[in-house]
Amino acid sequence: MKMKYIFILVLISLSFSFLSFEDTDMVSVKDRQLLINQTPYFIKGICYNPVKKGRVERDLTNIDLDLALMNEAGINTIRVYSPIDDVSVLDKIAAAGIKVITSFGYNQDGYFDILSGSYLDYVNSYKDHQAILLWELGNEYNYHPEWFDGDIKNWYTSLQNAADAIHQNDPNHPVASAHGELPKSGVLAATTNIDLWGFNVYRWDNPEAIFNEWSQISDKPMYLSEAGSDSYMTIANYGFSKGDNQEAQAQALTNILNDVFEYKVINTGVLVFSFTDELWKAGNPESQDVGGWAPESSGVPYDGTANEEYWGILDVNRHKKKAFNVLKQFYNTLED
Repeated sequence: MKMKYIFILVLISLSFSFLSFEDTDMVSVKDRQLLINQTPYFIKGICYNPVKKGRVERDLTNIDLDLALMNEAGINTIRVYSPIDDVSVLDKIAAAGIKVITSFGYNQDGYFDILSGSYLDYVNSYKDHQAILLWELGNEYNYHPEWFDGDIKNWYTSLQNAADAIHQNDPNHPVASAHGELPKSGVLAATTNIDLWGFNVYRWDNPEAIFNEWSQISDKPMYLSEAGSDSYMTIANYGFSKGDNQEAQAQALTNILNDVFEYKVINTGVLVFSFTDELWKAGNPESQDVGGWAPESSGVPYDGTANEEYWGILDVNRHKKKAFNVLKQFYNTLED
């Protein structure tokens, strides 16, 4: 009788394990594609770092409204710059049918960062959550050798080791890195544990060339981890007037997304930067200020200037800009 009872408990345990396995998406890469449960997945994404007016830190209290707007726009993926350590928020994201690219920083004062090793705590806590699409290590760190004792090779060594550690802990989600522009062949040779690459690309309104360039140096999948434009013109240029200019942003996004969807054979999607304006980036967080700085930003259309507080497809109060409707048209009408 005792053996029969133990046998029943084992069966129950195995059943729950099987259900848990079945409920966990298997994300993988093959050829140039990103796959979920062996089905190709094309990222129709947005970079998401909502910060309230007058604040400087991320605030997710508007998540319900934001998810409704994302669903309206056809967004299927969000990219966050630090992990969301709130299962209720991740549950809402998953329920909305949206996936998360979770980015880990190198040194974030121990908040699930690579330097402390605590990023693995997050991986192991959330690797079975339906919201997770993939893990992303770093955000255009190649522009900052000063963070790595003046030698960017130190970052690539850390990147290779961190990706290996994630693979050992989570076989069901690939590992990416967001690189500023295209990496050189030596970088790819030093980081073979990276399964797919994200590129932050600001080549005016025409990223077309990067897809062909990538196809010649790698057969791994790629996506644009950041692309887009701001809605402020520092100067009058290309027929767009100086000042607040949603038309310039909308036109740039139209041209960029045309290229992204035309080259789907090579790339696996895009994350438009960004969901909302961030008023903390260039001055008083209580007001929207012109200016700010971003590395390698001379390719921002159509004035060559990254006005850092004007990048949202929504303003800080969730009012839709013209770029929102551009993204909505592309994401809802073009097939995966």
